[in-house]
Amino acid sequence: MFKRSTFTWGTALCGALLLSGCANKMSQRSEHEERIERKLLEHSLQIDVGEPKVLELPQRRVRIHEQKNFEVTEFEVTRRYDRYTPYQPWREIYEIPLGAVAVVAGVGANIVNVFTLGNLPDSVTHDWLSYGFAGLNPFMNTQSNGRAQQNLAGIDEVQKDKRQEHTSLPWSERPVSVKAGKLTHELTTDRDGILRLNLLDDPFTDQNLSHIGTLHLQATDEENNVRADASLLLSSSLRGKLVEAHDLIFDDLEDDEVSQWVHRVKRLSELGLEEEASELEQSLIELTRNDPELQQEFLKSLTTDAGRLVADPGTH
Repeated sequence: MFKRSTFTWGTALCGALLLSGCANKMSQRSEHEERIERKLLEHSLQIDVGEPKVLELPQRRVRIHEQKNFEVTEFEVTRRYDRYTPYQPWREIYEIPLGAVAVVAGVGANIVNVFTLGNLPDSVTHDWLSYGFAGLNPFMNTQSNGRAQQNLAGIDEVQKDKRQEHTSLPWSERPVSVKAGKLTHELTTDRDGILRLNLLDDPFTDQNLSHIGTLHLQATDEENNVRADASLLLSSSLRGKLVEAHDLIFDDLEDDEVSQWVHRVKRLSELGLEEEASELEQSLIELTRNDPELQQEFLKSLTTDAGRLVADPGTH
């Protein structure tokens, strides 16, 4: 009778050990992060040709901006992971004896806990037993944070905020097409999105603009299929000045006399092209830098014959 009872108790204990060993899942782990979703609602380019719309001078700064409207949604994302310890049979060599010790210790701790009115922590009364049963189970390893693996159990997303955002950025260092008559020129904006038009500079120097009344500007973002167009009118007076100004600026200078140099500067100023007159003036001063006598003659003639106030480059 005693032997039968012992066998029955032992069988029940082994069954309990096997069943408890199957539950080696570890506590879930969670990750929290914020996710921002941006949806493009509107995308456009804007060309600001400035005022007035009719060009009276050969130079103009054209500003180009890229504008976007977004719908911005913020989410709080929680990812939950199921954690477990993968099975490695060779660990049973030391886990089984350690598990037996842990079970004895856990049973003892629970007995003591009865007399201490439940003041012992769960890490002693519960965790020691859990570790011990897992160690005694030959089909399962004990829990180990160092060897833990995980599977994604679920993702929870909670919307926190939804709003619209507007951006306006310069069309920085991007191509712009300028159509003048039958010719189309490819220019490039600077880093601030400014296109510097100069009808007395490349690529317009070799084109006769006297019969062209309108410049057509076009900026295109081919990747996003966005385009902007604008026009600038050329006044009849400007078209008349361009031909004469081109000859005054680009005809050979070195074979001219000082009086002809002064005439060119003075005539550009009379045409209302003061910026071009100053640039030509500085070019001629630089050209005579290695001939001080010729330079002084030119500066004196600029003052007396053209009435221009020119600082002596030799003074400091």
